[in-house]
Amino acid sequence: MKKGIWAILLFLGYYSHAQHMFFSTFFGASGYKGDLQPNTLSLLQAKPVGGIGFNYEITSRIFAKLEFDLARVNGDDKYNVKNRKRNLSFKSDVYEFSLMAEYNLFDLYDYKVTPYFFAGIAVFKFSPYYELPNGIRQYLQDYTTEGQGFYLGRTKYKLTEWSIPFGAGLQWSLSKNIRLALSVGIRKTNTDYLDDVSTTYVDQNLLLLNNGATAVNLAYKGNLLSGGLPYPTAGTQRGNPDDKDIYYFTGASLRFRIDAKGRQRKTETGLKKARVTCPKL
Repeated sequence: MKKGIWAILLFLGYYSHAQHMFFSTFFGASGYKGDLQPNTLSLLQAKPVGGIGFNYEITSRIFAKLEFDLARVNGDDKYNVKNRKRNLSFKSDVYEFSLMAEYNLFDLYDYKVTPYFFAGIAVFKFSPYYELPNGIRQYLQDYTTEGQGFYLGRTKYKLTEWSIPFGAGLQWSLSKNIRLALSVGIRKTNTDYLDDVSTTYVDQNLLLLNNGATAVNLAYKGNLLSGGLPYPTAGTQRGNPDDKDIYYFTGASLRFRIDAKGRQRKTETGLKKARVTCPKL
């Protein structure tokens, strides 16, 4: 994370003399889709997300964006009708660095508002945990709840992974130096362990022998419910390994041009005034 922060500072220092650079702040809500939250783009269990970044104006409609975001995602089977009896839950902080390209459908030097689209690549760090009533966190990867490291050749999952961010939004030109953007961005990941749930249950006694009673308690909590079932037999489906997890951000971004002189488009007769209405297709 420190290397990424230094990269942003160097990026700013190198381009700070230019009129093409915007500093941006982002605030909104984050969520995830996976084995504990099957609905895409649901804000039922949304948590806050915030970030900072820099947007470099390649052309008047194409931008390169470097951004750091800090979010939290969570899921709970009590909201999941299909797997409510499993009674699992998790939380995870997500630290993301992304490099994306943005495309404005209309030129904001000519118009006040435009739809825009973005896509790119990101690296993110996560670590799912179960939070006890007293606030103590039990980090789930440490307990290898699906037998990683000793069962059927399963290995520990990585806590730093790549994702593909993409999305769309609307952007307004509040002035020649300030812009406001509203967006929804999805992150398609390469992991199914954002929530620590992926494949099948390991044998209870084998898990107890290798990782102790806490691992057993974290792997299955259905027996804690009134009338709940005991720990499932080995091989019973716990999650869906064929459906990778995603997370997503939705919110607002305020962008400030670093060089206050701004960039303006000229015609033969002088400065071209921005139009208020949308163009005719």
